[in-house]
Amino acid sequence: MERSRTQGDSAPSGAAPRTAQDRPAAPDRRIGPYRLITRLDPPGSAVPCRRFVARTPDGGRTVLLSAPLPGTDPARFAAEATAARHLLGPWIAPVTDIADPADPTAPAWYATPYVPALPLPVALAVHGGPLPEATIRAVGAALAEGLAAAHSQGLTHAGVSPAAVLLTADGPKLTCFGAVRAAAADGEPRTGLPGLDPGSLAPEQASGGRPRPPGDVFALGAVLAYAATGHTVPEREELPPALRPVVSSCLARDPADRPTAAALMAALAPPTPHQTALNSAGTLLTPGWLPGRVVAALARQSAELLAAELPVVPEQTVPTEHATPARA
Repeated sequence: MERSRTQGDSAPSGAAPRTAQDRPAAPDRRIGPYRLITRLDPPGSAVPCRRFVARTPDGGRTVLLSAPLPGTDPARFAAEATAARHLLGPWIAPVTDIADPADPTAPAWYATPYVPALPLPVALAVHGGPLPEATIRAVGAALAEGLAAAHSQGLTHAGVSPAAVLLTADGPKLTCFGAVRAAAADGEPRTGLPGLDPGSLAPEQASGGRPRPPGDVFALGAVLAYAATGHTVPEREELPPALRPVVSSCLARDPADRPTAAALMAALAPPTPHQTALNSAGTLLTPGWLPGRVVAALARQSAELLAAELPVVPEQTVPTEHATPARA
C-alpha cells in the first residue's frame, strides 16, 4: 500500500525542530496588526496554510497567526476563518481575531491565542519516532470529543490532518478548520491540491464530495495512524495491536462503515468508575501523558519566545503573499 507522508517522515530521527532563534523573522514583516516572530512549521512542511508566531507591536499579545498558501483562494480561506469562530471547546484552538471582512482588499488571516505548541509531525521528530500508545489514546480521545461536539452542532471540521494537530502541555489543539473546503469548492476534485495531506483526505472528499462528519472521522483515523507509525496510510499489521481495530474502522472507505466521533471517543477512553460525560478525554491527560522530549521542546519554545524582542521599526504592512520571515 502506498504511504502518504508528512513533514515528520523526512525529519532526521530525534531531530528537534528549528527554534524561534534559529528561524527569526525580519523585524519589519507584518500581517495585519501583528509582527511575525517565527514560523511554526519547518520550511517545506506540507501544511494547509502558513502559520507564524506573531506579536502585537507593543509586545502585549502573542498569537498563532494563519494565512493562506500562495496560489490558494483567499476569499474561501477568509470564509472558513469566519465560520471557525463558532467552533468552541477545550480541544479546539479558538479563532479570536480575523482580517477585517469589510475590507475586500485586506490580506486574509486569522489568529488564535498562542500557547507553546508543536505540530504533531514535529513532535514525532522531537520524540524520535512514533508516540507511545498512552499519548495516542489521549490525543485521539480529546480530538474525537472536540469533533463530536462540533458534529452535534451541525458543523464539519473538514481540516483534520497530522499538521492540523498541535500538542500542548494541556492537551491537543485542533486547527486548520475548513482546509478541505478552502482548497476547492464542492464538486471539484481535491486530489493533489496544495496543503491537503492525501492520506488524511477521505475518498468521498478527494473526489469533490461535500465534507461531512464521517470524513472528519476518516481524517482522525489517519492522524492516529500517523502518530502510531509515522505515516497516514500504514499497513494494518504496522498498527499497535490494541489500536488496530479502532484505527482500521476509521479508515474504512465506505463512510457508513466508520464509527461516529462519539463512539470513537468512547473506544479510546473507556469509562472508569470516576468518569463523567464531561471529562472522558481529560481523564487520559494525566502527568506523563506527553513524552519527556516533547515536554522539553515545549519548554524551550516558551523560553525562546519570551526572550524574543522585536526592534521598533516604522509602521509597515506587508501583503500576505509577501509576508514571509527571512530564510532560515
